[in-house]
Amino acid sequence: MQIPENILVLIEKYKAGTATSEEKQRLNEWYYSFDDSSATIPVNEQDTEDQLADRIKMRLLQNIREQNVPVIMKPQRKWRLSVAAAVIFILFSAGAYTLFSSKDDKQQIAKTVPVKAPLKNDIAPGGNKAILTLVDGSTVVLDSASNGTISQQGNVTVQKLNNGLLAYTIDGKTINENDEAFYNTITTPRGGQYQVTLSDGTKVWLNASSSIRFPVVFAGAERKVIIIGEAYFEVAKNTAMPFKVKTNTSEVEVLGTHFNVNAYDDEASIKTTLLEGAVKVSAAGNTALKYLKPGQQSAINKEGKINVIDNADTEEAMAWLNGHFQFKSADLKSILRQISRWYDVDIEYRGNVNLHFTGQLTRNENVSKVFEALALTNEVHFKIEGKKIIVSP
Repeated sequence: MQIPENILVLIEKYKAGTATSEEKQRLNEWYYSFDDSSATIPVNEQDTEDQLADRIKMRLLQNIREQNVPVIMKPQRKWRLSVAAAVIFILFSAGAYTLFSSKDDKQQIAKTVPVKAPLKNDIAPGGNKAILTLVDGSTVVLDSASNGTISQQGNVTVQKLNNGLLAYTIDGKTINENDEAFYNTITTPRGGQYQVTLSDGTKVWLNASSSIRFPVVFAGAERKVIIIGEAYFEVAKNTAMPFKVKTNTSEVEVLGTHFNVNAYDDEASIKTTLLEGAVKVSAAGNTALKYLKPGQQSAINKEGKINVIDNADTEEAMAWLNGHFQFKSADLKSILRQISRWYDVDIEYRGNVNLHFTGQLTRNENVSKVFEALALTNEVHFKIEGKKIIVSP
């Protein structure tokens, strides 16, 4: 059975938190219009919350098996889902089971079932972790450093603020931009992320397993930083000094704007997603330039070819900054690369697993909750062994 278009709209509104009470009631009534007689666990108004969760999970899984449709969305069938496939990622969008209520009160469309006790060998999510490498090569572990001044470099003061943010402030004369002694590097490990405000006021957020190298003071004709991994920038405007972000094989030039750069070495392309302003993208060995408008994304492949995507999914690109994993028709291995970086785990595949998923999962729960959602297809299984995740069909 396919979901009617008007119900798809209601599901999207519900997921976005914009559905009205009347729309929630219509969606609730639609959901309960299906015959529950085929459910493995029959309807029982006396169900406990755990029993209710199990019953609805079994019902969805049975629908999947009967229709032979796993929780997979192919690009050409973007919103053409079975009932079970459409609902299943709503159930796990908050890290706990978000269920359609079976109570008589239809105004309450959702309820949250408490998360079960964590596994003994479970793995906690990442957090604010980073290492600052100073001009003399010495390092400061930022997550354990006390708040306040942590370094004085010439006329530049480095402070760790109460919210964990690292801030550079200037007092006095300009420093030569070419002086290598005045470059710092911030590096996040797997399982870490961090935010820094550069001396010009530009704000940078680093994702896990990433780094940024920058001068403590910008001088000369341009502001240039070098990144590895993924970073989001809110660039302070300065028309006299363009801001440039360099990766191993690309460069992004801006005057003042908000954008995200994903430049992990193990990804197929380097992606720049523009949210505000304008940027110019170039690739090493390619003289062609591409100009992006807000809502566009450039993708540079290993050969240096630049492809521009209109109407890019900016929410997907920014999901990590907002505490989510978000994906559309993404293959399992690309999803697990994100999980590997954030949870600081290694992935081992035992057998061929070729699945694609669409949905949103929180980055704030233990790794077992993420795998619990992905494993609902019954097409893939996960096992935690220390800091290794074993994936099998």
